[in-house]
Amino acid sequence: MVTAGAERFRALHRGRAPEDPLVLPGPWDAASARAFAEAGFPALATPSAGVAASLGYADGRTPAGEMFAAVARIARAVDVPVSADVEGGYGLAPKELVERLLEAGAVGCNLEDSADGVLKDPAEHAEWLAGVRAAAGGDLFVNARVDTFVRGVDDPGAAIGRAAAYVAAGADCVYPIGAPAAVLPLLRAGIQGPLNVLARPGEGPSPAELGGLGATRVTFGPGLQRYADAAVRKVAARLAR
Repeated sequence: MVTAGAERFRALHRGRAPEDPLVLPGPWDAASARAFAEAGFPALATPSAGVAASLGYADGRTPAGEMFAAVARIARAVDVPVSADVEGGYGLAPKELVERLLEAGAVGCNLEDSADGVLKDPAEHAEWLAGVRAAAGGDLFVNARVDTFVRGVDDPGAAIGRAAAYVAAGADCVYPIGAPAAVLPLLRAGIQGPLNVLARPGEGPSPAELGGLGATRVTFGPGLQRYADAAVRKVAARLAR
């Protein structure tokens, strides 16, 4: 049986108008999650790098237990669905990964296809994603991150090929992180299902513009946490004078 939270989150991706993508702010702790929920956003998507920074770790260095605990605090703090960026899955088998996500209260997850700066074999990664889908059933919305553009492979065809394999394995959405805005229409034409696109606060195309280029949903990675950090540092500098 599909949980209500997962179906509620999945439904938010359906029937989006081109200039109205699903905008998912990235909370890094319970307080930021409440701020975004109270502003009216219908769902949230945690950024692993933003959570890592809030816990005092470099990106990619957060112990799995601390990441799941942080996701749980965020999910408990709000009444809207929360998707969790759990990087490459922390070496967990699909069943354990799914169990820990559900225990934390997440209704979705980001799973990336590179490790230590190197792209994974797409067939092997697709097989692993299929295991996650089988373990989760309909209880998790799986967002498969495609890392070709951030790993120096600029050919849109490479991203489209990986995306096709991941969708066939059961991914609900694909996320070609770092894809230039100019190639988004090509990616949209070549990829089935929802397309996640990264936006950068205060620069580049707006979420509405990204929607017009093909984005179904827009996330910010650690951008909002870094924006908040910069604001705190400016206040601290003034106070220290």
